[in-house]
Amino acid sequence: MTSSPNTWLRGRSDRLHVQFFRYVAVGGVAFVVDFTLLVLLTELAGVHYLLSAGLAFCAGLLVNYALSIAWVFSSRMLRDRRAEFAIFALVGIAGLGFTELILFIGTEGVGLDYRLSKLFAVGVVLMWNFGARKFLLFRERPR
Repeated sequence: MTSSPNTWLRGRSDRLHVQFFRYVAVGGVAFVVDFTLLVLLTELAGVHYLLSAGLAFCAGLLVNYALSIAWVFSSRMLRDRRAEFAIFALVGIAGLGFTELILFIGTEGVGLDYRLSKLFAVGVVLMWNFGARKFLLFRERPR
């Protein structure tokens, strides 16, 4: 069954493929914020790339959360938004751990530029974040 373009872009949807499409779009916006800050902090401010990655990640996390609850996910497991954000952030922190590990291995171990290492990390972390957040936070509440 095909979905109309409106289903992909507007309104609420519990369809997994629509949510994943939207999450990738939201992730793209958050990535632009994250990657831009990573490069600016590292290249212009002279901050070590691993510290820059953590700071840039925090900005991307806030963008991702705001857009995810506004546009991506229609169902929410928790009523308490502080608890929801805490779990959302913890999943993201685990993703940051994966990012830092991939950055370190790619840059220090393999000799890649830190920006290229970051691109490798994005795919891994995208799948982790979507899956964990969908399962833990954004599905129907049990009745």
